Formats: sequence, structure tokens, C-alpha cells
Amino acid sequence: MESFRNNESLKNAIKERITAVRAENGLASDAVIPSDLLTASASGLDPHISVESAMIQVSRVAKVRGINENAVKAVVEQQIERFPFSDPIVNVLKLNLTLDNKRISGYN
Repeated sequence: MESFRNNESLKNAIKERITAVRAENGLASDAVIPSDLLTASASGLDPHISVESAMIQVSRVAKVRGINENAVKAVVEQQIERFPFSDPIVNVLKLNLTLDNKRISGYN
């Protein structure tokens, strides 16, 4: 298996993802991007992201959904899952379902 260090196509794909994430979320050109926003699980179906990744997307999600940014941030904070011996994570499916319910109920 070729290492990342020697894999130009993988390096280019990561660079493209960095540029896209920064552009989509209105981040500075030197903003640090959590690795889980740049990579995918083997199946591409991992339902969890880091808290940092969720917080980076709060402003964009609020705008797209037409919901107050503080309300989205509060929902992200409510959806943080903590487990022994691991970093806190956010279940994206649960987060989106909660945001859908907030929109239906008129919460903004």
C-alpha cells in the first residue's frame, strides 16, 4: 500500500477538500480544519463527527436552514456524546433530526 507521503492523488484530493471546506464555511485561508472533515470512513457512512467539525459548520447550517445560529449551536451542544477514553463526538443523524424537529416546531 502506498503511503500518504508518496500518494500525489490523495494529497491533491485532501488539498481540494481543505479548500472546499474553508469556502463552504466562510473560514480563513489559514483556518485549521479537523481531519474528520477531510477524510471518510471506509464505508463513507460514519454517522459521527468531532465537536470541532460540527461547530465549524454551525453558521452555514443556520443560514441554509433559516435558523438562528445560537439555536443551532445549542442543538449541537445538546447532541454531544461522551464516552470513556475517547474524544466527544456528535451524531450527525441525531443532530439533523433534532434540527428538523426544531424547524417544524418554529424554533429559531
